[in-house]
Order: sequence, then C-alpha cells, then structure tokens
Amino acid sequence: MTYTLDVRAFTEKISDRNLEQLCRENPDMRFEIDPQGKLIIMSPTGSLTGEKNSDLNYQVQSWNRQYKLGKVFDSSTGFKLSNGATRSPDVSWIAINRWNSLTDKQKRGFAPINPDFVIELLSPPPSVPR
Repeated sequence: MTYTLDVRAFTEKISDRNLEQLCRENPDMRFEIDPQGKLIIMSPTGSLTGEKNSDLNYQVQSWNRQYKLGKVFDSSTGFKLSNGATRSPDVSWIAINRWNSLTDKQKRGFAPINPDFVIELLSPPPSVPR
C-alpha cells in the first residue's frame, strides 16, 4: 500500500537529513519523495514480492561480479535524483566511473546520482489474514 502526503503546509521541503531521520525512526516503513516534494509512504512488501526482489538483486549482483563494471544496490538504498525526487528502486546499478566520481560524504547519504539501470517490481498489496 502506498500513500502520498503533501507536507508543504508544514515545511517547504523535506531535507535529506530529515528524510534520513524519518527513515531511522520508522524502520517498518519506506519513504520516498517525489519531484514535487510530496512524501511517499510505502508499507513493506509481501513475502512473494520480497522473494522476487531478492532473486533480481542476486542476478544483477552475479552479473556485476563477473564483469566488475559498477555497483549494485538493493531496495533500501535511496538516491537523490536530478529531478529533485529521492527514490529507492528495488534493484539499481551505477557504472563504476560515475560512482567513483562521488565524494565519500555523498556516498554515505542519499547519493546525488541517477542510477544507470533500475528494476522496479509492481507489488500487489499484501493480503491480511482474517
């Protein structure tokens, strides 16, 4: 389940630092920011989707280990995109020369870079046992 909140009544913009704090204080939720600055709140995925995500990440990581062309990231990695959004794709890959052009400080936070390749799974809402 995904919700989008317009938070401009409270703040003009959510800073990277505030988003990182929000993520730390709410580990059971996933947060992203769209290009308009709206906060996107996502519940955890269901088990079957998590299994598919894990398999996709493994496949991209295996390919990358063979060719050593870049860095692979999982769904918990946020990137500050050029359109102003902060997103965390299910699987992402960045060419090594682009990744190495970032400073260590940029790499520690939401790296200000658009991944070269992303995979995003459409997740059905988890069913709740009755």
